[in-house]
Amino acid sequence: MEPCTSIFTIMQDFDKPWAIAGGWSIDLFLGKTTRKHDDIEIIVFRNGQKNIQEYLSGWSFMKVVKGNLETWKKDERLYLPIHETYAERLNEKIEILLNESEGKNWIYRRDTRIHRELSKTILRTKSGIPYLSPEITLLFKSKGTRLKDEMDFENTYSELGFEQSEWLRDSLKVVYGEHPWIQKL
Repeated sequence: MEPCTSIFTIMQDFDKPWAIAGGWSIDLFLGKTTRKHDDIEIIVFRNGQKNIQEYLSGWSFMKVVKGNLETWKKDERLYLPIHETYAERLNEKIEILLNESEGKNWIYRRDTRIHRELSKTILRTKSGIPYLSPEITLLFKSKGTRLKDEMDFENTYSELGFEQSEWLRDSLKVVYGEHPWIQKL
């Protein structure tokens, strides 16, 4: 879990909501490393994008536009569909995924009919490391699943609480109608 601890050390004084996302968020939820991870990503809400650039002053920033990396200029406001950004400094690299929110809700950028109370979006480990809730992480991983996404689902679905499982099942039905994971939830 060292990459998570390192990110937490870097981000612990950031005063806007943020959380570790992707496969590492699954491992933080489960309390153990379940597979090899190639990278680490965090979420920051879109309304905190200027704050993250200020907080990581001295880092260089990139954004992904139509699959290409471009410089993310200081004070440049990013709008959908741009959501994937990177911060780099020396040999450190953080993928920063901009997430949507409205009022007291997190909004799924791929289908705005899906939302979740902000209070249920970011969870914390006993040591205080924030991570994206597993049901939201799995919803993102449900699109065009890769082997690692299937592994994350298999390792996690039986550990979800009733309400988390119900939310994920209902969200998958809204987005896809049918999805192989629905039956297991």
